[in-house]
Amino acid sequence: MGIPSAPRIGLVVPPENPNAEPEYTHLLGRGPKFHTTRFPTTPDSTLREMLDTYNEVLPDVLAGFGRLPLDAAVVACSASHYLHAPDGDLEFCARLTARTGYPVRSSALATLDACRALDLTALTLVSPYEPWLTELSRSYWERAGITVERVVQVSADGRYDPYTVTTGGLLAELRRQRVPEDSPLLFTGTGMFTLDALAELGTDPDRVLLSSNLAGVWWALRAAGADPGGPEDHPLLRRLARRAVAA
Repeated sequence: MGIPSAPRIGLVVPPENPNAEPEYTHLLGRGPKFHTTRFPTTPDSTLREMLDTYNEVLPDVLAGFGRLPLDAAVVACSASHYLHAPDGDLEFCARLTARTGYPVRSSALATLDACRALDLTALTLVSPYEPWLTELSRSYWERAGITVERVVQVSADGRYDPYTVTTGGLLAELRRQRVPEDSPLLFTGTGMFTLDALAELGTDPDRVLLSSNLAGVWWALRAAGADPGGPEDHPLLRRLARRAVAA
């Protein structure tokens, strides 16, 4: 049996994230492969302390891939990188890239790359985070030069927990807040299930639809030398590639 030549993508996820791997699997299909490592658990920490810990230990977590020949790696935790702001995030990921020898990107920075490829200057932010973290996310995009025209705050049974947001709840909140049908949407958070919602909202082929995981996969494939958007790629990747070419 020969050694597979498909791109190898590393994925770093929070320990309780139930969604990043399933969505990456679905978006990547049978071609490129991804390999996962997880941040350590922080059972006695507040959310802010946990995010700070993720940033502190990330170099060592990436080192856990050892000599695995990765073509690129995505840190599938947008929230911890919002703490850096865009310029700091870019510097942080550049240091990680130099240390590991392969391109490393946070899902937040990969999303910003997609926004710039689409020439996107304004969007609606859909966030499952606590209000303070949602505000930090909004600040990240606006400091990068993207206007957040409105924020759709999504909760599950009154709790802000991206891991428990349902597709039905997500779509219901968008309808309740009467988000314009032509507004670009950014669903932040790698732990929030979004693919079914994106598929349902994608009836307008020209509408910009982005999620943390979709942007992460799109960046990783390009960083690994692939060209997402071909006939065998996932429809959401083809849609994103088509919009990027048009922009």
